[in-house]
Amino acid sequence: MPAPTGAPMSLFWRSFLANAAILTAGILVLAFAPIGVRPHARLPEIIDLLIALVLMIAVNWLIARPLFRPLERLARRMQEADVLLAGQRVPVEHSGEVGALERSFNTMMDRLETERRRSGARALRAQEQERERISRGLHDEVGQTMTGVLFQLKRLAQNATPEQRAVLAEAQQTVKTSLDEVRRIAQELRPEILDHLGLASALAGLARGFAARTGIPVRREIAMELPRLDPEVELVLYRVAQEGLTNAARHSEASEILLALDHDPDSVVLRIVDNGRGFDGRRPEGGGLRGIRERALIVGGAEEIKPGPGGGVEVRLEVPAAGRT
Repeated sequence: MPAPTGAPMSLFWRSFLANAAILTAGILVLAFAPIGVRPHARLPEIIDLLIALVLMIAVNWLIARPLFRPLERLARRMQEADVLLAGQRVPVEHSGEVGALERSFNTMMDRLETERRRSGARALRAQEQERERISRGLHDEVGQTMTGVLFQLKRLAQNATPEQRAVLAEAQQTVKTSLDEVRRIAQELRPEILDHLGLASALAGLARGFAARTGIPVRREIAMELPRLDPEVELVLYRVAQEGLTNAARHSEASEILLALDHDPDSVVLRIVDNGRGFDGRRPEGGGLRGIRERALIVGGAEEIKPGPGGGVEVRLEVPAAGRT
C-alpha cells in the first residue's frame, strides 16, 4: 500500500507511479493525438488501449514488487538495528546487487558488534580499575581514619564523666555504623571475595547482604561446582546479579527474589526472578537494563529480560564457559 500521509514515499511507489504515468501518457497520445490524416481513435480502440494500459501497469507491478521487497525489508532492519542485540542479520536470498547489499549489511553488523564488544571490554576494565582504586581508598584511607577516630573516642571515654561517657558512646556507635557502611560500599565497588573464594561464594554473600539491607528475602539456588570461567566473565555475572537485585528492590515491589546460578558443560546461566509487579504491559529500557545488555555483549553472552513465570520480571544471562566462545 502507499506510504501513510506525512511519511516519505517509498522507492517502489516512486518508481511504480513514474512508470504508470509514462505508460498512461503514451496511451493518451495514441488514443487522442492524430497521426497524419487518421482521425482520433474510436471508442472500441480506446477501450482496447485502456485494457492494454491496465495490463501493462499490472505487469509492471508484478515485475517490480519482488525486486523492491528485499530492499524494504533491509531498510526496516537497518532502522531497527541495535548493536546490543546480537544476531541481527538478514538472510542472503538474492543474487546481484540486492544480494550484495544483504551481505554488506551482515558484514557491517559483524564489524559493529566486534568493535562494540572491544570498546565495551575496554570501558569495563577501566571502570573496574577505577572502582578498585576508589574501594582501596575507602578501605585504606577513610576506613583507617575512622578506626583511628573510634580509638580516640574510647580513650576519651576512660577519663570522662558519666554524662560525657554517654555522649561519647553515642558518637562511637555513629562512627561504627559509618565504618560498616564504608566497608560495605568498598566491598560492593570491588568484591574481593570474588577473587578469593569464587563466583558462587561471592553471589551467596551478595544475596545475604542484599537481604539484610533491604529486608527482601532472597532464595538462592547456586551451583557450587561450575565450569571454568574467565575472570572477566565471572565479574560480568556478579555485576549483572548486583544490578538485577538492585532493580528489583527499586522498581518491583517484590516480597521475594530468586537468585539462581546453574550450568551445563558449555555454558553458565544466571537468573534473577522477582515476584513483583512486572512490566505493567511494557518492557522498560532504563540505564540498568541497558547496562546488563552491554555486559552480555562484552562476554559474548545471551541476555533475556522478560516477565517472570509467576509475575514480576526475570533477568536471564547465559555465558559460554571458558574455551566455548
